[in-house]
Amino acid sequence: MEKDEMIKKMVSILADEFEVDAETIQPDANIKETMHLDSLSLVDMVGLVNEEFGVEIKTPDLPSLKTFADLYDYVYTRM
Repeated sequence: MEKDEMIKKMVSILADEFEVDAETIQPDANIKETMHLDSLSLVDMVGLVNEEFGVEIKTPDLPSLKTFADLYDYVYTRM
């Protein structure tokens, strides 16, 4: 899967799951603020990424995933 294809799929999945407008999911946007995530929702997001892309986001890595670009890079390099 190409990176831009992965990004489109992830944006679609995250927008649907967390009921946010896909247009607000921009690479430099803050993940938690854009999707209004609390700690439980963050766990849901991690599970969703694992299920859809086969990538396990490790707990120690979560603080470094601040923007969607961080998330895209993390997932793409581990697919």
